[in-house]
Amino acid sequence: MSLPIFKREDLGMGFYARHIGPRFVSCLCSMEGITAEREKVVPQATGVVLEIGIGSGLNLPLYDPARVAHVIGVDPNAEFLELGRERRHRSPVPLEIIQAPAESLPLADGIIDTAVITYTLCSVEDPVQTLREVRRVLKPKGRVLFLEHGLSNDAGVATWQRRLNPIWRKLAVGCNLTRPVERLLDEAGFKIQRIESYYLDGAPRPVGFQCQGIAQAA
Repeated sequence: MSLPIFKREDLGMGFYARHIGPRFVSCLCSMEGITAEREKVVPQATGVVLEIGIGSGLNLPLYDPARVAHVIGVDPNAEFLELGRERRHRSPVPLEIIQAPAESLPLADGIIDTAVITYTLCSVEDPVQTLREVRRVLKPKGRVLFLEHGLSNDAGVATWQRRLNPIWRKLAVGCNLTRPVERLLDEAGFKIQRIESYYLDGAPRPVGFQCQGIAQAA
């Protein structure tokens, strides 16, 4: 039996969700090992870049100003955006922030060269719709650079991920351990050009399964 998908309002926007949860998640996502993974992906971005789930701006220092013309960062969460205020001031590239859900991007079709999606598909309400919106705004030869954690292809690890997911979702303010990243990209109409799947060194396997790669519209 599959676990239910909870909406953001089901988690409650109490003190923890407003103040502690975002800081906890931002701290986890800025750990040395995860930053090293970001450093493999983000500098590949070129042209006009869309970053889904820009949050506290952990990717901003990694963009190459010689390759990136402009970054459009989208995030619906005011609490996460507030945590990124200083990083945005120090951004090495021109930056525009849009507070909006990724499932309904207020952007025109075909204007984006590169979409950057890092540790975000785990927490959006509808990952397939989010990816379809990304595909809509990408130029015909635009690329998606993705770095995500998700459902392991090891059945034993996946079983533990499903068991832990309800607790983890509340602790990590809506983050899921059970999103099948490769399948989501396929369902949204992307062709994966390259993908690597592995466990993050030093992390418990249920939270450490990683998918990294490049995709284009099929």
